[in-house]
Amino acid sequence: MLVKTFGSAVVGVDAITITVEVNVDRGMKFFMVGLPDNAVKESQQRIESALKNVGYKMPGKKTVVNMAPADIRKEGSAYDLTIAIGILAASGQIKDDRVGEYLIMGELSLDGSLQSIKGALPIAIQARKEGFKGFILPKANAREAAIVNDIEVYGVDNIKEVIEFFNGDKKLEATEIDTRKEFYENLNSVDFDFLDVKGQENIKRALEIAAAGGHNVILIGPPGAGKTMLAKRLPTILPPLSLNEALETTKIHSVGGKLAKETSLISVRPFRSPHHTISDVALVGGGGFPQPGEISLAHNGVLFLDELPEFKRTVLEVLRQPLEDRRVSISRAKFTVDYPASFMLVASMNPCPCGYYNHPEKDCVCSPGVVQKYLSKISGPLLDRIDLHVEVTPVSFNELSSKVEVSNSESSNQIRDRVIKARELQEERFSKNKGVHSNAQMNAKQLREICVIDEKAQGLLKKAMDKLGLSARAYDRILKVSRTIADLDFSEQIKTNHVAEAIQYRSLDREGWAG
Repeated sequence: MLVKTFGSAVVGVDAITITVEVNVDRGMKFFMVGLPDNAVKESQQRIESALKNVGYKMPGKKTVVNMAPADIRKEGSAYDLTIAIGILAASGQIKDDRVGEYLIMGELSLDGSLQSIKGALPIAIQARKEGFKGFILPKANAREAAIVNDIEVYGVDNIKEVIEFFNGDKKLEATEIDTRKEFYENLNSVDFDFLDVKGQENIKRALEIAAAGGHNVILIGPPGAGKTMLAKRLPTILPPLSLNEALETTKIHSVGGKLAKETSLISVRPFRSPHHTISDVALVGGGGFPQPGEISLAHNGVLFLDELPEFKRTVLEVLRQPLEDRRVSISRAKFTVDYPASFMLVASMNPCPCGYYNHPEKDCVCSPGVVQKYLSKISGPLLDRIDLHVEVTPVSFNELSSKVEVSNSESSNQIRDRVIKARELQEERFSKNKGVHSNAQMNAKQLREICVIDEKAQGLLKKAMDKLGLSARAYDRILKVSRTIADLDFSEQIKTNHVAEAIQYRSLDREGWAG
């Protein structure tokens, strides 16, 4: 008897429906075809033990399992439940009249219980698109899949529940999530606040500009100056995620298996901080069967690279293309997958190996030329792609020990309000430009049309370029940052003071630092 059940394969951040055809006929042996990997082939042993432990058995006949389309490689253990239900239906142990109406996924334990799977959200989206009545999956993933409307999502703990459901002996309870309520309840839940930061007003200003225009930023200063503390608070002043951005971000984390058990929707901007020993593949994504890397997990949020010169040179160089294109393409011999990677890069570093170059109180003990050599670990092209270079100086004892709040110290919410207003101006400005939402995303043509400066500002910029040896890309970055500063001032024109402030954020350019 031939029965078809349905599962799904995740390619990139999208799902493709997989038809599992099971035929039980006279003869012996178990055959699995359709380009399964070893984890899928091993499902026979898991299914056999799971069925035995819930009172059912594998048919003692020739069983052929075909997974179509056969040209897509099937990976992982998430097809266990799909195959098991197909075998039971084809051997007449359960009713087969409704199994084709549902998309079924789940990894089986030997006792019949179900383990979580990756990519439940994109699978649910595809199931709704193809008109399935419902989606049966492990309970651990039910909330994640239930944010998709117009499809019934059933979270189950054991295969026995699924068997009883198809036999009509038991009703499954659909998991329901109020997506908008879930989204808005957690929209402003943050653990950090700029109000906790004493002093560092100039750094807060630089981060406000970075947040307002979506610019990349590098913080350079001695150990203990507060670089990491400031970077962790950057997401708190970014505009809140829109519902579409939240769904897109959740989708990527779902594919990467990074969602917490009870999480249904990511409603705060992600902050990813990989260790400096990370590999190229872990950062940009890839592997035998490609998975999203840290830059994609930071999509719509912040990627923080602490101690930037300590990262391997090859790891840093692979960042170049994603920083420009805001997407990363992983190419293999038979296929290519694209992952979104629109993130804000925030990096930090010491000014030299000892950490005290340019320190106001402590002397640098590095020998001549070492500072330049240390900075040379970061290539010029990568440094050009970072819009703001900000020097962080240590906070004085008096500021740290003061119990009285500084009068001009602002909370994250106050700064965020200004950032949101600046972003609204940019959204209106780029409303006709698809894929452009902030000043940092402007292309060369838009830059020429929007970032027009007068002769006085042009002369100032020319002097800065000659003195600092700035590149053409650095010139573009200065204009973009100037436009953002003007937006924060609600100024239609880019003025000389806006350009002057933008120029001061290029202090790490090759000829502008350490001689």
